[in-house]
Amino acid sequence: MQDRLIQSPLNYTGGKYKLLSQILPFFPKNINLMLDLFCGGANVGLNVNSKKLILNDKEKELIRLFKYFKKHQSDKIFKDLENLIDEFNLSKSSKMGYEFYNCNSTKGLASYNKENFLKLRNSYNKDKNILKLFLLIVFGFNNQLRFNSKNEFNLPCGKRDFNLKMQEKLRLFIEALQNKEVYLQNKDFRKFDINILDKKSFVYIDPPYFLARASYNENGAWSKNDELDLLDLLKKLDDRGVKVALSNVIFHKNKEHKILIQWLKNNTQFKIEFLNFSYKNCNYQAKNSYTQEILLRNYK
Repeated sequence: MQDRLIQSPLNYTGGKYKLLSQILPFFPKNINLMLDLFCGGANVGLNVNSKKLILNDKEKELIRLFKYFKKHQSDKIFKDLENLIDEFNLSKSSKMGYEFYNCNSTKGLASYNKENFLKLRNSYNKDKNILKLFLLIVFGFNNQLRFNSKNEFNLPCGKRDFNLKMQEKLRLFIEALQNKEVYLQNKDFRKFDINILDKKSFVYIDPPYFLARASYNENGAWSKNDELDLLDLLKKLDDRGVKVALSNVIFHKNKEHKILIQWLKNNTQFKIEFLNFSYKNCNYQAKNSYTQEILLRNYK
């Protein structure tokens, strides 16, 4: 584990930043190549010590944004972001405070930013400027990323802006992307070439959860076939001697993940680690639990 954890400026539902202290100690040591197969905000991949790192996600705009951050200097990115904030007359609470906008920190800045946020959103949906997308994430609801069936960003305005905390997150995130040997890919997990992986590789898999639905997963929701294909991939990786860890839930909202439970009975080489994050500690057979997050791994 690194001395200082990198926190993504993107807030993915189910993101693992707050679980890093629990899951990182279970990861293998001396990793030559790490693949973060469903990287999302990249909270996991960027906090693992490995010689090389592949961040992969099927969301094209996400990977395009990361490539932009990796390619351009922080000073340029920050200057361009400030110019866009000025262009669309969005709030700058880090300089002006909340009272300047007739707002307070409790209710947030949405009342001031809403109209101009919508102008920014319309502008991005027309020209697909990648920094406009990042500002939509920053000023949008819960710093999340979501598109409709027309591939248009469709989240509403949020309470916060490009404040000092978000600026620090972005600066450290860009620094991590540029200082590590990071490769960025935009592939469906079924199309990833696993032949590049060997016994010194490590694959972390944090897919959309079959028992839950997140905002980023509303279009083309994760299906039973997706889950079965993913479990088949786990078996293929294990057969190749590749170290692999999977995050998932075994129980959620009075539902058992029966597919995964049965698969584990047939693949006993995978160990189960029960995690505790705003959930009750329980065994996965316990019917009275709300949600049980787990980490599966095929190595000691």
